[in-house]
Amino acid sequence: MAPFVRSASSLRAVPVVNESDEPGSAKPAKPRSSDAPLLDAYSAAVSAVVADVAPAVAHVRVERELRNRGTREGAGSGFIITPDGYLVTNSHVAGGASALEVTLPDGRVTAAELVGDDPDSDLAVIKIGAAGLPYVRLADSASVRVGQIAIAIGSPYGFAHTVTAGIVSALGRSMRCQTGRLLDNIIQTDAALNPGSSGGPLVDSTGGVIGVNTAVILPAQGICFAIASNSAERVAIALIREGRVRRAYIGVGGQDTPIARRIVRHFDLAHESGVRVSTVEKDSPAAQAGVRDGDIIVGFGDEHVASIDDLHRLLTGGRIGDDVDIAVLRRDQRLSIRVRPRESRR
Repeated sequence: MAPFVRSASSLRAVPVVNESDEPGSAKPAKPRSSDAPLLDAYSAAVSAVVADVAPAVAHVRVERELRNRGTREGAGSGFIITPDGYLVTNSHVAGGASALEVTLPDGRVTAAELVGDDPDSDLAVIKIGAAGLPYVRLADSASVRVGQIAIAIGSPYGFAHTVTAGIVSALGRSMRCQTGRLLDNIIQTDAALNPGSSGGPLVDSTGGVIGVNTAVILPAQGICFAIASNSAERVAIALIREGRVRRAYIGVGGQDTPIARRIVRHFDLAHESGVRVSTVEKDSPAAQAGVRDGDIIVGFGDEHVASIDDLHRLLTGGRIGDDVDIAVLRRDQRLSIRVRPRESRR
């Protein structure tokens, strides 16, 4: 007897049976290995991290005064870093606020004050009047690896304590903050972030904070960024101690410029670009040292300078008051000009 087979459009399937088959001869399909243990372990890891970290993550409501137009409200996230109520958030969340209000996970709502704001790193520290608070542990972001679990906690669109999870997608990214300064060592993640997530923590599988969530690329999906925790720790300590981050200033304006290969070879330069000085502020350290419009800066101390971002990166607080030699190209000469940076007052 020939096998009987229903067409593909049949409502139900009928098994094919061969006349040679005997009762009891059929064998069950070999079971596939289950991913359940792996998924359960992942879920358990994420749940444990959330249980540890979420009590220290707060919703931050912000009011800003508008010139002759009343006030404007905004919101973001923040996380507690000390038991006496210091919180880290983004500068674009808390900077310039006329009033700050923090909603804690236990439902308490309390006023907050701005301790310090650093737009150049897009970080800020705020303080609430409370004690014995749960707080997070800042991990070493230098030990972060691409592919490891990354968990974001925040208040996107006001939905407090929203948790998203993914992986670290890339390390060492750079991006612009609102002041135009380049932020280095940015962590890229595909843990979903949305407006209101800014200022919340990006956490590893041990519950350590590896970054401060700061930005997304729209309309892309899964391309989100966080400021590395090592950078955040340095800035937070400076803001708590002094209310500001000290940066060096020499008083030049400039732009990136290419350098002809023959000049690069002649002066044995490391790069084919530098910073052409377009303005020198009156009475600035650069003006006093003799830097001129049109000079091309190619070195700062022992470091090569190929762009304005290199120069920004080298103008740290540690340079304030110390003499440093700047290498410049002027016409057919390479000069070394000694400058003593001052503290930036911006």
